[in-house]
Amino acid sequence: MNMKFPFEIYRQTRKNILFFLDDLNEDKINLIPEGFKNNIAWNLGHIVVTQQLLFYSNSGNEVRIPKEWVEKYRKGSKPGARVGMEEFEKIKSILVSSINDSEIDYVSGVFSSYKAYTTTYGIQLNSIEDVIRFIYAHDAFHWGIIVALKKIV
Repeated sequence: MNMKFPFEIYRQTRKNILFFLDDLNEDKINLIPEGFKNNIAWNLGHIVVTQQLLFYSNSGNEVRIPKEWVEKYRKGSKPGARVGMEEFEKIKSILVSSINDSEIDYVSGVFSSYKAYTTTYGIQLNSIEDVIRFIYAHDAFHWGIIVALKKIV
């Protein structure tokens, strides 16, 4: 199955997210406004971690990000220690490159086996193709939160 177009959508979603992050400082990325459970830094880290877990961990592979990010930004976690600009910039830098790497790995057959997973959306992902079709909906959801947070901060 040709998955080039879904990867293009995925890549563009990530580029759109990056567009909203240009003029933020450390205070803004860490602020949790009243009525919110997290901040811009956490949402961005969560986007990267979720992709890595759904693609790599659920297919029996090692994630390609710092392991400490997994616990810090995974589903169910909450912002803890202040995120510095160096870490935030690192997350931004792999936002698009991680998609490029995943596409190469997909074409190379790295994701040949997949452990089924039911998302908090209530969607069961049974294959890497399901993940590829689903993940930009997840990213777009968190992009919307980032946009809302940016308007407040």
